[in-house]
Amino acid sequence: MLAMNTLLIVDPAAQPGPYLDAASGLLLAFNGEIYNFRQQATAWGIPLADRETDAHLVLRAWAKLGAACLDGLDGMFALALYDPRAGEAGRLFLARDRLGEKPLYWRLDGGRLAFASEVTTLTGYGVASLVVRPEMLAIETPTGVETPFQGVQLMAPASLLSFDLASGSLEHTTWWHLEDREPWQTGYEPALARFSVVLAEQIPLRAPAGDFALLLSGGLDSSVLAYLMRPPVCVTVRYPGQDRLDESRIATTIARDIGAELVVVEPDTADFTTVLPHMINALDYPMGNASTFSEYMAYRAVAERGLKVVVGGLGPDEFLMGYVRQALVLFGPEAVLDAGLEAYRPLAAKLLHTAGEPLAPAEAAARLILRGPDPDGRVRELVADAFTRSGGDAARALTLAELATAWRPLVMTSDKLASAFALERRSPFLARDLVELSYRLPADHKIREPAAGKRILRDAAKALGLPREVWASRDKLGFASPVPAWLTGPLAQWADARIRTALDDAPGTLRPLLERGLEPGGRFDRSRMQALMAAAWFSDQTVKAAA
Repeated sequence: MLAMNTLLIVDPAAQPGPYLDAASGLLLAFNGEIYNFRQQATAWGIPLADRETDAHLVLRAWAKLGAACLDGLDGMFALALYDPRAGEAGRLFLARDRLGEKPLYWRLDGGRLAFASEVTTLTGYGVASLVVRPEMLAIETPTGVETPFQGVQLMAPASLLSFDLASGSLEHTTWWHLEDREPWQTGYEPALARFSVVLAEQIPLRAPAGDFALLLSGGLDSSVLAYLMRPPVCVTVRYPGQDRLDESRIATTIARDIGAELVVVEPDTADFTTVLPHMINALDYPMGNASTFSEYMAYRAVAERGLKVVVGGLGPDEFLMGYVRQALVLFGPEAVLDAGLEAYRPLAAKLLHTAGEPLAPAEAAARLILRGPDPDGRVRELVADAFTRSGGDAARALTLAELATAWRPLVMTSDKLASAFALERRSPFLARDLVELSYRLPADHKIREPAAGKRILRDAAKALGLPREVWASRDKLGFASPVPAWLTGPLAQWADARIRTALDDAPGTLRPLLERGLEPGGRFDRSRMQALMAAAWFSDQTVKAAA
């Protein structure tokens, strides 16, 4: 049985799914958007009526090409498709987009396959004991296909699962490999020209026809989106008294330049204590990052204005070396600190204490990604594998390492928090052509000096006429929040009480994570926030189990 809800973004009067192709008998449940569906329909010679959507394209393309059609789809999607033509009783196919923008969970029990967009939907299909994966101590979230629920798995990005209904057999394949892209062979100027063209072509393609909102932090990535997409509404988040986190002045300038309404959200500690249970419920399990609370509050503001689509700037940091931790691997800690990034000394200290003993790049990258112990070496193994697959290019290796570790909570948090408010989250920088080109570029096209990552995007932004303070900025903020400081300041007792309450009944595997939250930490230590979210999650699971 296939079922789905439809947000109706492209056409408010479109037919709701699941979708049936009468000619072939194919049945489709679909979540996401295929941005190039009209172009692909023409390329494949597939007729589409004016009121038909990307789902109809997927159905007819699969009927004509089979799973090979996935490679032509540019967008974010999770799909389930039943094909009665395959095998004795037909086959069910599950597929996920290239970068995992849309979640898809599954479990197999006694020959019965269940799948859903939310992991908690599947915990009712038999026993699903809580399992605290070792990586949850290391990087705050499970890695690969694991979840904190025994027997429930997350499909990997760009993966295809085939389930034979007659035999109950499963087959897994990966239909896209980023590392297969050939390195860029010409110089910087041709690369910049090509990058600028792809940027100008692909970013506007992801703007919906109706009103939408842009998460505008005031940084480079969201500012580029503002000028290329011209959103009618921009939303920024600021915290009074937190000047270092406040980019609202730049956001105001950009919104004025493009003629957009600027919505400024100012959350406080009371907001955080109120919405924490809602955030955890939306996320299914702890997968937090520094901007989780800010992002949640921004989505709430967007939803309050009756909008359905929100756009954000995920991607350039991973693909164009926008993180200071990447500069630390490429240039070394001394060069990064000498470049004026003294505030990152606590992060650099992970490498500085081995002075005189050069670290292998993979080990250096792993140390900087890790936020806690790596007891079984899982994170180090993933990072080492990324360096092996990169073909010897350190920047490409760092991109693959990010995608294998820190990327999952970023992209899934964005989708799940937006979905909690019935919003569709779009990330235009994840356009296939842009991602593949960015990956192919040599390191010096992405970063030439420690404090100036995303070189090619900066130069493209400069040519677009963005303010100098945007393309010349040296530090990255995004939607950072003062929550870590709150948890050691005005909310310290409140946080302690909730962590200790969870500790009373927590299983042994969860206790180390919670106990770390009761220890003091520095600026780059999110252990307390992680422990608080884990405590709220465990309490929520306990309540649900009791019910």
